[in-house]
Formats: sequence, structure tokens, C-alpha cells
Amino acid sequence: MARDFSWIRPEPWGIHVIPADCWIDPSRPVDRALVTHGHADHARGGHGETVATPETLAIMKLRYATCEGAVPVAYHETLSLQGGVSATYIPAGHVLGSAQILLEHAGERIVVTGDFKRRADPTCPPFEVTPCDVLITEATFGLPVFRHPPVEHEIAKLLSALAANPDRCVLVGAYALGKAQRVIAELRRAGHVEPIYLHGAMERMCRLYEELGVDLGDLRLVSDAAKGALAGRVVLAPPSALNDRWSRRLPDPVTAMASGWMRVRQRARQRMVELPLVISDHADWDELTQTVIDVNPAETWITHGREEAMLRWCQLHQRRARALALVGYEDEDD
Repeated sequence: MARDFSWIRPEPWGIHVIPADCWIDPSRPVDRALVTHGHADHARGGHGETVATPETLAIMKLRYATCEGAVPVAYHETLSLQGGVSATYIPAGHVLGSAQILLEHAGERIVVTGDFKRRADPTCPPFEVTPCDVLITEATFGLPVFRHPPVEHEIAKLLSALAANPDRCVLVGAYALGKAQRVIAELRRAGHVEPIYLHGAMERMCRLYEELGVDLGDLRLVSDAAKGALAGRVVLAPPSALNDRWSRRLPDPVTAMASGWMRVRQRARQRMVELPLVISDHADWDELTQTVIDVNPAETWITHGREEAMLRWCQLHQRRARALALVGYEDEDD
């Protein structure tokens, strides 16, 4: 007998879980929001109640000053919501605190992945495959052209550029939540123990990561550095700072950017990036399609990205699928 899963309804501003009268990652304030992670296109302030992992709630408190109505839920903890719905938060591997949300009602299981990746990341727990009837997946890099290289390869490129230019610094543009901390942790894993310098806008999130148990090593502020101290150093800054007045104080920087979008040469040229680093916190094409195979849902619902290509892939593989076309989601500087 065909099922329509009518108890969960995609709306333009979020996913409505009707019996529980709650929303997943809504783009406008609601009475009860189930939030997958702390990026601004998923986590918004102003909700009556915000249900998320403790790490995501801490990130939201720092970024959006949201603390009223916070309801923490640990990984693998199951909450009983009204209307006979239960919700279980499962690691998504995207950034610290990120979660897939498994919803169960009337014998049916629906997993909302939020954003996710399948690669190992020293700053957060790995993605867990969760069987379900409906998989709601992102498709940020949902085109076959996006096949991310091993992160070790990209970190080696960064360190090689550093060694080859001892009188310059390597200035890495990186998203302030998740990407910056991952780049730092991967540099440490590669044996880089030297101080890493931060733009002031990066400091609070890095310190929060440390408070939450992620060791990032010796971090210092560019503003505190003595003249000449930045030569031969890695400097991290928001992508918007790569070519602005702030960067002019740096010693002839090798301009780099860590993003899955660096696979697209035109994007690197537009940002005047000398050293593109293809480091992504999202699943690439192979990981997206493999996740559908691994989870093996009865239906796949696609959102947040290149929906058409993923939809076509599902059709070619005899898998039921639909595109959700939610609003309020943006291309992060990944």
C-alpha cells in the first residue's frame, strides 16, 4: 500500500511536522523549532522553543544571542513530542553539534539530514547511516563535477605554499563556523604546531570550540602580532576579508580559500584566490548518491542545492524522489 507521509509537510519556510506542531530549521520564528546545526540558513533566533544539541545551542547563543526556550538533546537521545511523534538526533558530520533528525510516527521513519558530509573531521562526530522510509537530503554539491579531493591533499598544498614562501604568510579565507576550525585541526593533524593567526572575527568561535572540547593548539590574533611576526605563518580570516583593507597589513600574503566551490575555477578567479583549497563541509556528488544507496529509503526528498541533478539520478536508478524547493537557504562560503 502506497504511503504519502502526509504527517510531515515541506513548506517554503521549513519542514512542518504536523502532529507535533513543530518545524525543522524554519526560516522564520515559530513556537517550536527543531534545529539541525548552527549555520545561519538553518538556525534562526526568535523561536519560542529551540530543540538542538548542546553544542548547537551554545553556537546559537554566541552567534544569535538565543538562550530563551533552549531545549538540549544529546546524540541518540529520543524526545517524545506531542501527537505521537518522536525525534532522535544523530550525528551529521557537518560541523560541531550538527545532527540529522530521525522522526518516527505511526510506524514510519523520516530522516532530515540538514547539512552533512561523509568525510572524517577531527572537530565533530562522523555521519551515521540511519535506515528510514523517507530521506530528506541536502544537495549543495549535487552535480557530478563536484568530487572533493582528500583533505590531506589540500592541507599538503597549503603547507607546501608556506614552505616555498618563507617571507610571506598564507592567508586562508574560511567560513567562521566549522570550516576555520576544521582547517586548523587538519593542520595540527598534519604536524603543523606553529602558531596560527586569526582575524578578530574568528576568535570567539574558535574559543567556543575549545571550550566544547576541540583542541586547536596555539592560536593568536593578527592584531596582537609584532611587525614581521606573520612571515611564514598561516593566517585565517573570513572570506570577505581576503582582499579588503585589513589584509594590507599582512606580509605579501599568498591568498587561499578553503571551500568546495574552489573546484570551480571561475569562483577562484572572481575572489582573486592564488591558492584554491577544495575543502568542503558538505557531501560531494559521490557521497550524496552513496548515502541514498546506503540508507535505501522508499523516497528521497531533495533540498538546499542542485535538486534537479539529484532528482534525475534517482529517477535513472528507479528511486522515488521529489524536489522540495525550500526558501531561505544560501550558498555558504562552505
